Amino acid sequence: MSFILYPLLIFGLFILLSGLFTVKQQTAAIIERFGKFQSIRNSGLQLKIPLIDRIAGRINLRIQQLDVIVETKTKDDVFVRLKISVQFQVLSLKVYDAFYKLQNPHDQITSYVFDVVRAEVPKMKLDDVFERKDDIAIAVKSELNEAMSEYGYDIIKTLVTDIDPDIQVKAAMNRINASEREKVAAEYEAEAERIKIVAKARAEAESKRLQGQGIADQRREIARGLEESVEVLNNVGINSQEASALIVVTQHYDTLQAIGADTNSNLILLPNAPEAGSNMLNNMIASFVASNQIGEEMKKQNEKKLKDNPTATPKIRPQESSETRYDEDEEDAPI
Repeated sequence: MSFILYPLLIFGLFILLSGLFTVKQQTAAIIERFGKFQSIRNSGLQLKIPLIDRIAGRINLRIQQLDVIVETKTKDDVFVRLKISVQFQVLSLKVYDAFYKLQNPHDQITSYVFDVVRAEVPKMKLDDVFERKDDIAIAVKSELNEAMSEYGYDIIKTLVTDIDPDIQVKAAMNRINASEREKVAAEYEAEAERIKIVAKARAEAESKRLQGQGIADQRREIARGLEESVEVLNNVGINSQEASALIVVTQHYDTLQAIGADTNSNLILLPNAPEAGSNMLNNMIASFVASNQIGEEMKKQNEKKLKDNPTATPKIRPQESSETRYDEDEEDAPI
């Protein structure tokens, strides 16, 4: 008797244990009785009638992601591949619809993604596809929400995660981008060169202005030096003619010394005899005397005309320069 009882107890215990089952968190179990829907069991330890009830399936209630690769053509006849990531979730209140109304929800979602993308992308050029990828994602989400909400699915987010044109198109785009950057670089280089040229021209203009000012100052100081030299020589008893001769001779030999000291100077032929300075001085004195004689003759003619015709306007005698003034102690010797 005991031999029959023990197997029966073991069999009964096995049947009892088969009625117990667990459901994981964020999961729903579908219970059927003789092939008919019985109930939906949530997470935890659950009990079913052995040999009568069965677990028809389990539904994942967590957010899932489905990646769909779609190849289509743009408005400018460029073939492009887009990767659309769809994040969806089964609504806990519509587990029955999600389990019984759709045989394969992934294929259903993929079909809707293909339909929407191939309707939107051909309206855009390739550049617009990159710029307006969010519009494509919004269109996909709107279409999927409208279609899948009836089956208990909620579309959380749709993302365009990759846009991959043809290899030749990408190479052409890279060449265009490189050409644009080279153009911008050339413009910047030309602008920098223009700035250098303008700055150099301004520097040269300023240099020449300062150089001219320096030459003018130099000549002014030379004139002052000569005037002071003549005054000094007059104070020590040397008359103006002798002083002028001395200055001319001194400058003559200073010039010869400067030319000989410069190793890079070209060959210049100048009279270097001792009488060269005296000849130059005599020529200067002769020109001064002739000028004074002409001035005296014009003065006499004006005085004669005034005497003959008192109402006539006298001609203004040319102002005698400091070089044509005569020293009272020297006859016909200009200072």
